[in-house]
This record gives sequence, structure tokens and C-alpha cells, in this order.
Amino acid sequence: MDYLKTVVPSQLVAERGSNLVVINPGSASVRIGLAPQDTPFNVPHCIARYSSQSPKLNVRDQMLNSQVTTAQHMEREKAYDIIASYLKIPFLDEEVANNSFPRKIGRVDGFNPQSGRKDVAFTWTNVYEQDTSSSLASERPTNEGQIGGSLEKLESTDAKGPSTSKYRGFICGEEALQISPTEPYCLHRPIRRGHLNISQHYPMQQVLEDLHAIWDWILIEKLHIPQSERNMYAAILVLPETFDHREIKEMISIVLRDLRFSSAVVHQEGLAAVFGNGLSTACVINIGAQVTSVICIEDGVALPNTEKTLPFGGEDLSRCLLWTQRHHQTWPQIRTDILTKPLDLLMLNRLRESYCEIKEGEVDAVAVVQSYEDGMPAGSHKTRLNALNVPPMGLFYPMLLVPDVYPPPPRSWFHDYEDMLEDTWHVEYPRRPDMSDGLFPAFSGLPMWDSYPVFASKPKKEEKVGLAEAITSSILSTGRIDLKRKLFCSIQLIGGVALTPGLIPVVEDRVLHAIPSNEVIDTVEVLQSRINPTFVTWKGGAILGVLDFGRDAWIHREDWIRNGIHIGSGRKYKDSYYLQAQAMCYINS
Repeated sequence: MDYLKTVVPSQLVAERGSNLVVINPGSASVRIGLAPQDTPFNVPHCIARYSSQSPKLNVRDQMLNSQVTTAQHMEREKAYDIIASYLKIPFLDEEVANNSFPRKIGRVDGFNPQSGRKDVAFTWTNVYEQDTSSSLASERPTNEGQIGGSLEKLESTDAKGPSTSKYRGFICGEEALQISPTEPYCLHRPIRRGHLNISQHYPMQQVLEDLHAIWDWILIEKLHIPQSERNMYAAILVLPETFDHREIKEMISIVLRDLRFSSAVVHQEGLAAVFGNGLSTACVINIGAQVTSVICIEDGVALPNTEKTLPFGGEDLSRCLLWTQRHHQTWPQIRTDILTKPLDLLMLNRLRESYCEIKEGEVDAVAVVQSYEDGMPAGSHKTRLNALNVPPMGLFYPMLLVPDVYPPPPRSWFHDYEDMLEDTWHVEYPRRPDMSDGLFPAFSGLPMWDSYPVFASKPKKEEKVGLAEAITSSILSTGRIDLKRKLFCSIQLIGGVALTPGLIPVVEDRVLHAIPSNEVIDTVEVLQSRINPTFVTWKGGAILGVLDFGRDAWIHREDWIRNGIHIGSGRKYKDSYYLQAQAMCYINS
């Protein structure tokens, strides 16, 4: 820690990090970049694969649940009224007609707003190869910036004959989300709600192949690191606390076996966040797209008993924005469906990020809402949105965010050690043609499990409480009064939702009121992030990757593939909460 206090992190990263690739995967986006970069590439964590299946499945995901029970409706409306009282705005059943301004303004054909990116419509992705004469065309999709309308492309190719048009085999990132539902593609999201998105419709091997394809595409297209040069690079995996040790092991295998990095190390997001902001002790609240996690860090060590996982995030706030507008009849009469049309969710996320804030009184804004019908150009609808301060309050009143349209993966996959052995090592993995005999792993009877300590592995609990209660419970579980006081004054908000205007004072106020009266604590403070909260975990991972004290945790590719995992004497899973120790305890043999 003395070394950390004296060194300038940016200088250290610049000197040692030129060959370090930092990978920070999340449920909705993955952040990947070279350690010396100021910010990483932030790419939607999805891939669309060409499919000739009939009937066509547009989105390969878990069984979607869009049914809302009467009880859920009542709970949601009750939560809205509680929030309305807190924010001093009209209750849900109060008449819209009492307002002095017209709510709906109507469609604006050909509307081309100049107010910035927040109102610019998305464009359908061109799903055809641009140069079919190139042998690489089917393997390397075009950059995300090269987006064209698929209808225009189809018309031009029809005129030249069918030989000029060829579907791209797969499309990654934002382009994958902008494919028209009429095109023969199936969208895959390999991570959902902080876990691998495994289900009967989306088997484990396909999930892992998709992760590999997305990360490989980013490395080639964005970082320009071909596979032939990866032996000169090392990877830093910055993983959410929600991942189980088996999921971590699979990701290490992707990085070392498939992506062919020379070595890798794993760090957890909470720990990386405090280092990214130059701290050593803090309560880290990571509000992601689909999961919110809370964990306390003391002197650079995560405290496992303080971890809390809340099953909601920014996308749930966006869904709530849509529900609120429809309830108040301010949403245009268009078919907005976030389950089957990913573009609609992109639009709602953008509206939330642009207009939602937390403050007292009525918060309204004139916005342009787009409608995306199959393959047609976007339609623009200018309307006045209201109650824009309600959706962010769903962080404190989760009942406002029901129903959960994407349930978490079935947890039987993670429940115990014996099941994990049976599930994983009976899978036949195809041998890559470029992998030599010595590097191809024998997946039956790997020695890494022979001496692995058996312990009761309970699935991580998801809390059904609001953010303030989760923060308070997490800090109070540390037990020591001096540490509790320090943590209540060292709260760190990270993740994209942390940028919501007005969120910090509300967190401070509500956490203070959630502390029991018998606790002698009277001060709560949220620390301002020194860098963009969206990227602080990625930047912290870059810093951790170059610090000397982490060198013994690095895993080398040849050792991982040939020897598997070896348990070091004196280090047991239960004794450490570093993520690399959750996945395995590694020593060179």
C-alpha cells in the first residue's frame, strides 16, 4: 500500500501496461481496451448469428415472462404513490387533464433534431457482406460505424443478381442490436443478470462460443490484435462479484485457451473500483444494466460477508420509464416492444440517460420518441414525457420495477460441486485445427479437480430490498464501529446509472434514515468519482494489473492448459475472497 501511495498510477500504467488488455464483462456491455487507454471500447455484449431456421427465433434468451399479476400491478402502483409523496408530485390516479399543457404533440414526419445524440434515430444494420470477393469477408464483420439500411442494399443487390448478396455469418455489438426483425438472424446475449445466460434454449457450449466470438471480434476490429500476436499480450479479467467460481474458470479458459493470451489474472469489480478512484477503503455500489451489487472493501481487501446483490439495474429503470409514460398516456401510439425489438430498449435507455433525474416537483421534458417497424426507416414522434423523476426512484422501491422480464438462469447449474463436474467435463469440446497436441486439453479427468477442496457452495443470495437498505445492511455487517463510520463516509457509486442527476443526495439522505437509531452514526457521504463511473472498474483493473503485489496471481497459458489448476499449500478457497481464489488457488508446478 505504501508503494501505491507514492506512485502515479497513470505513469505506472503507461510504463508497464502497453501489452496488457483489460476485459470487464457485464450483462449488457463489455469494456475492453489496452491498459494505457483513457477509456475502453464499450460494446453491447451480444452477437447476432445468421440462422436459416424456420420458424425463425429472433432472440435466443431465457423464457420471457411478460405476464403481470394483479398483485404486481397493485404493488407497483402503491410504490409509485409512495414515490410521488416523497417527490411532491401528483399520485398515479390523478387526472392528467388537470395539467395546463398538452401532453401529446404527435408525429413529426421527417423530423431531424439538432439537439444532440439523444434524439438521433438508429439505422437498420446492413446484414450483407460488403466485399464478397474477399476471403476474410465471412469471418470479419464490418465495423460498427459502417451501418447502412438493409432495404437499400437488398434493392441494389437484386438488380445485380443474387450472387452479389451474401449474409454476414455473425454480427457483434451495437450493430447486432440494430438488425431488422425481418432478417434471418438470432440475437444471443451470453450474460444475463450477472450470470452466464444458460438455459434449455441456450446451452453452455453455445454461451461460451458466443463469448469467445464477441471478445475475439473486439480484439481484431477495435484493438487490431490478431490471434497470431496475442502471445505478446496478457489479459486482466475484471469480473463482477455475481459470478460463481465455475463461471470464472470458464472465462479464464476462454482468455487463455481460445483467445490465446500468454497469461491472465482475475480481479473483482469492487476491488478494482476502489483502486480506480485511488482509495483503499470504501463501500462500493455498482449499479449496472441488470444487476446492482454492494460490497465493502477494507485496506484493499473485499469483505465477503458484506456482499449484497440486487436483481435490478438501468434497463429496469428504462422499462419503468415506458410503463410510467403509458400509464399517463404520454407515450405515442406505437408498437414499442423491448422483448423482441432490441432497438426499442436502446431508445429507452437513451431517453432515460438524457432526461431522467431525481428532484422534487414535476419533471417533464419534450422528447422525440422513435418507432421502429420491420425494416422501415425510423418514425419520429415528438411528445412531452412526464414523471421523469419516478423511474430512478425504483432503485429504492424495487416493487416499482416488476415484473422481471428476464428471470435469472436456473441455479441448479451452480448448486454443488458434484453437479459441476458432471456438467462440465462430459462435454465434448472440438479441437481447433491450429492447436497442437500438447496444448489440447484432455477434458476428462483433469488433474485440477483431483485435490480441489469440497465445500458447501450456496448460490449467492439476491436481496429483495431497496438500495438504501442494502447499503446499510452491508456496512453494518462489518461489526466494528470505527470501520462502520469510515464506510458510511466512503460510499462509492459506480456504473452508468451512477451518472443520474440528483442520485447522490438521495442516497445520502435515505441511507442516513435507514440506519437504526441504536447505531451511533450521524454522517453519510457519497464520494465523487474521480473518473467516469462507467469505466472506473476497468481503469482500476488496469492499475491492479501493473502493481507488484499481484504478480503471484498471474496464470500462464501453457500451465493452465497442460497442468490445470493446482492447489497451493496454505491457501484455501474459504480463506480468501479475491476472485482468483474463488476460481482456484494457483501455483506453478
